[in-house]
Amino acid sequence: MSKTTWLITGASSGLGYELAQYALSAGDQVVLAAPSLAPMQQLAAAHPETALVVGLDVTVAEQRANVVEQAERRFGAIDILVNNAGIDYLGAIEEQREADYRRIFDVNFFGAVALLQLVLPGMRKRGSGLIANMSSMDGLASLAGNGYYSASKFALEGVTEALWQELEPLGLKAVLIEPGSFRTGIDTRTHFSGELIPDYDATSGSFYRAMQNVESLMDVMFPGDPKLAAAGIFATLKADPKMHRIILGADAYSRIGEKIKDLQSDYEASRELAHSTNFAK
Repeated sequence: MSKTTWLITGASSGLGYELAQYALSAGDQVVLAAPSLAPMQQLAAAHPETALVVGLDVTVAEQRANVVEQAERRFGAIDILVNNAGIDYLGAIEEQREADYRRIFDVNFFGAVALLQLVLPGMRKRGSGLIANMSSMDGLASLAGNGYYSASKFALEGVTEALWQELEPLGLKAVLIEPGSFRTGIDTRTHFSGELIPDYDATSGSFYRAMQNVESLMDVMFPGDPKLAAAGIFATLKADPKMHRIILGADAYSRIGEKIKDLQSDYEASRELAHSTNFAK
């Protein structure tokens, strides 16, 4: 496989870090971008010729422009953008604070969209390039207690679905990556928003209690191996993928499958009603 230049956001931890490490080990060039520099600098020190570390808060316009400028100056072009940066706050819809769920959208959706808009002109000029937007199984199947995060990923899914239709005639690609729960330490970086409301104890409250006991439930709640996910992402993206959605993790495959069944059931149940609402011919 030819050498590829990657721009990976959220590369200081989790799947972003593991993918950056895998790509560098395979000989590719990687721009590692995140607010926390130390973990990325340690990785880049082992690959001084092919790694570039840039501080990036995806919600800051000047920093977004800077990372793209530095990437293109150092490596000439960005072949693959992986919009991996993301945050999550947990809690019932009524419980969560507005500032927190707006922050979720600023990072997970608006930051990703702004970055792909910066990268696309160069890709269009060359007639090649790939946008990989990190969604989630929650981007197709929402969950009580995680609704705003799911909503931000639903939005990213909608944009990406339109994006691949716009890009493919130009020779470019856009794909969604839909992971399940991987053991990346995200449980230590995710917090609850707002005050618990007892009426939601049986729904989002059960999620809250599970997260309080995450250490004892780790095998059940986070079954995915991030190193295997990184290898799978790398191989799939480098192989010129024909699929638009890359599902990672048996839990994601199962949960998305259940969502498809639920949609199919509602679709079939709506047949007569749907056709009854057109003007009579």
